[in-house]
Amino acid sequence: MTLYNGIYPFYPQPRKPFVFDVDTIIVIIVFLVFGFCFLLILPGIRGRARLYWLFRVIASLFIGGVIVAVQFTSDWERAQVTANTSYKSFSNATVYADIGLRVGLAGVNVTLVGSPVDQLNETIDYNEHFSWLFGDNYDNEFSEGLERGLPNPILYVAEKFTGNSPCGLHSLYRIAGHYASATLWVAFCAWLVSNMLFSMPVPVYGGYMILVTGAFIIFALLSFSTGRSSSCVMQFGHASLQLAYGTSFWLTLATGLLCFLIGIVVIVLHYACPILLKAFFDLCEDEEEDEGMLGEVYINPHVISRMQHSPSQPNFRLTITNS
Repeated sequence: MTLYNGIYPFYPQPRKPFVFDVDTIIVIIVFLVFGFCFLLILPGIRGRARLYWLFRVIASLFIGGVIVAVQFTSDWERAQVTANTSYKSFSNATVYADIGLRVGLAGVNVTLVGSPVDQLNETIDYNEHFSWLFGDNYDNEFSEGLERGLPNPILYVAEKFTGNSPCGLHSLYRIAGHYASATLWVAFCAWLVSNMLFSMPVPVYGGYMILVTGAFIIFALLSFSTGRSSSCVMQFGHASLQLAYGTSFWLTLATGLLCFLIGIVVIVLHYACPILLKAFFDLCEDEEEDEGMLGEVYINPHVISRMQHSPSQPNFRLTITNS
């Protein structure tokens, strides 16, 4: 695709959002529906237990929603620079634009937004996603971008992540993203198990499992951090793109720390103040009923009559049954 009569090639391809895509929106909607359904039944819970249930459900849905949603976001790492750069190949035209790079677990997003947006008789507002998931070929997607005639800044940044690039960023980030994603799915499974254990009469095991959830979340962050490399410079004139941790990374870290906090509090309360812990998980009434059912004593009437006729008899037998 080349320049034709001073008009740059038309750009018909759909552009992927760089932070939220359809998968992320679906995950958020699903967890919001769960939360809304719980709010509908919340008025039916009596007394102080209503506040306890509200905190438990909201905290649990937040942890599960973050674990799943960050799998699809593209801002684990991000960088942005404003520069005057060449626009298209085989042309001396330059544009003043904001160049952005966002790295996720599944690939990278490169943005180019003109400042102002309308320059060179066209709208400069590009957003390109290049995936390295299993089944996707990053180099093929980059080659397709070349054939479509993408702007030079986008191709320059995307080329740094190709398999043939001397930077070696492709293998580092691809493997790190795969391991981080797999570890987060393990954390999600541990979160499901912890919710089941919290609904049982001994919630301390749920505390142990939520600690396991937090540990796997931290492992995912460590896995992703192994892909960072400062040896590759993306220079645009006097400015350069400097990658830094983005919103998804810090949100995941906060979620992992929240899991550790909840687990430690549950374990400490189990040994220091078990009655308060059982009250928080609304287990007091159930245990009292169980104790009443299992601890009921039945005395045989024949034994009572024998005791009345011979009160001096020192030995007698009580028959204990469970009703």
